[in-house]
Amino acid sequence: MLKLHGFAVSNYYNMVKLALLEKGVPFEEVPFFGGQSPEALEKSPRGKVPTLETEHGFLSETNLIIEYIEQTQGGKPLLPKDAFAQAKVRELAKEIELYIELPARACYPEAFFGTKVDPAIKDKARAELLAGLATLKRNGSFDPYVAGSEMTIADMLFCFSLDLASAVGKEVFDMDVLEDFPQAKALLKHLKQNPHVQKIAADKEAQMPAFLEMVRSGKR
Repeated sequence: MLKLHGFAVSNYYNMVKLALLEKGVPFEEVPFFGGQSPEALEKSPRGKVPTLETEHGFLSETNLIIEYIEQTQGGKPLLPKDAFAQAKVRELAKEIELYIELPARACYPEAFFGTKVDPAIKDKARAELLAGLATLKRNGSFDPYVAGSEMTIADMLFCFSLDLASAVGKEVFDMDVLEDFPQAKALLKHLKQNPHVQKIAADKEAQMPAFLEMVRSGKR
């Protein structure tokens, strides 16, 4: 059985978890907070979350993990059959990660943990985030999912990136970054009604107090 190592507050962990749940793949969750200890680096070469334990060894990097699951496991497909359509899904997923999730991440300390972020970093993150959202608005299908009528890998990243980007906009920039992007708002609302997304949200909420205590204590 596949073992997913990580923690329920991590959005990257939850991207992989949603893929497993959507495909109906049996898996075990193993608490893992990453880091640079020898034990952590044996599981993940950069000490990052998540990491997937397979019969052949560990795999890290979220996109690669989801691709591996798609290639090796049965159940609901998360990539279309057509080569161009597959490439488009991967393009959209990469745009979400590089141009939305990563700029927003620069402001997570201030948005969620009460730690001020340097104004120059915030200005750069704001400009990059808005440009990334404009890119996704131009390139996405939203019919109703990011790449069309079926849920794909791109939606795994969308679901757990756009919600946090929206929160960063509100908490750090005092603006609705999705104001001119009703398609994204509608998809976020639609995904929140998904039973698997609801389970992931409940697991995250349950773990949040312990995670925040870990952050405050400096153990994370």
